[in-house]
Amino acid sequence: MQFTRRSMFKLATAGLTSLAAPQILVRAAQAEVPMSATMPAAYKRFSLGEFEITVLSDGHRIVPGPQKIFGTNQTEEEVSALLESNYLPVDKMQFTFAPTLVNTGTDLILFDTGNGEGGREGGVGRTLSNLKASGYTPEQVTVVVLTHLHGDHIGGLMESGAPAFPNARYVTGQTEYDFWSSEDRIGTGAENGHKGVVGKVVPLADKMSFIGDGESVVSGITAMAAFGHTPGHMIYGLESGGRKLMLTADSANHFVLSLQRPDWEVAFDTDKAMAATTRKAVFDMVATDRLAFVGYHMPFPSVGYVEKAGEGYRFIPETYQLDL
Repeated sequence: MQFTRRSMFKLATAGLTSLAAPQILVRAAQAEVPMSATMPAAYKRFSLGEFEITVLSDGHRIVPGPQKIFGTNQTEEEVSALLESNYLPVDKMQFTFAPTLVNTGTDLILFDTGNGEGGREGGVGRTLSNLKASGYTPEQVTVVVLTHLHGDHIGGLMESGAPAFPNARYVTGQTEYDFWSSEDRIGTGAENGHKGVVGKVVPLADKMSFIGDGESVVSGITAMAAFGHTPGHMIYGLESGGRKLMLTADSANHFVLSLQRPDWEVAFDTDKAMAATTRKAVFDMVATDRLAFVGYHMPFPSVGYVEKAGEGYRFIPETYQLDL
C-alpha cells in the first residue's frame, strides 16, 4: 500500500467522521470547561559542584517587529530571511527573562531581579512568585548582583516602595552605576534609564559595593567586564567542584538573531560596535571551552551551550547534561 499526503488525509477524515456522533453526544452531556489563565510556576534547578543553581522565569513578553530591534544595520528582508530559515515568525517575537539564584551553601545570591511589579500586567514581573515557588523566600537572599542597570534587570528591586530583598547587600559595576546615576543623562536618550536607576538603585546605595573585572562576589563567582550592551555591563563566571558555568547576561539578546549573526547591530546596545566585539569574544570563549551558560534572554529555561557555526554560533539548549 502506498501512502500519499492526500490518502493519509482521507484516512484521518474518515476516522474523525466515524467518531463524530458519539463525541457530540458526550459533549452535549458535559458542561463547558473554562480555560485556565493561571501561569504555572517556572524555574529550573541543577547542581554545579557544591553550588545549587535555580534559574527563575520572570515571564515573557510578545513584541512586534523583530527587524526594528535586531539587525538594524541590515535590510528587513535579510532579518526576515534568517527568522524564516529558523522556523520563527517574522512579524513578532517573544522576549524571556531569567534571573538566576545561586546557593553557595553560605550565601543565596540573586543575579538580576526582572521587570518587577510594573511589568505584571504585561505578563512579566514573576521573579518573586517563582522564587517562592522554588522553595526560597525573599528574606533569604543575602546578595543581589546586578549585571547592568536596564529596567528589566532592576525592576524587581523594590516591591510596594520597599526593598524586595530586605536582608540583601547589593553588587554592581562601578562604571555602570556611575553612568546611569549621573545627572548628565538628563536630556539624552538615556534619561528614562537614569530615572529608573534613581528610583530603584540609588536608594540602596548605602548597601551597595562595586565590582570590577576579575574581582569576586564570593569565592567561586568572578566578574568579567563585557562592555558594549551598556557602558559597564558585566558577566559572571561560576566554578565549584571542578565544574564551570557562565552567566552571560545580555551579551546576546536572542538565540538566533544575536548568536547566528553576532555582528548585527541591536537597538538595545549602547555602543553597538563594542557590543558586537564583546558578543564574539564571550561566545568564542563559551564555544571553545564547551561551557554551559545561562543567557538572560535565551528561551526559558535559558541554559545551554553554543558551537561555532558559519559567521556566528548555534544555540544548543541544555537537556540533562547538568543533571548528571
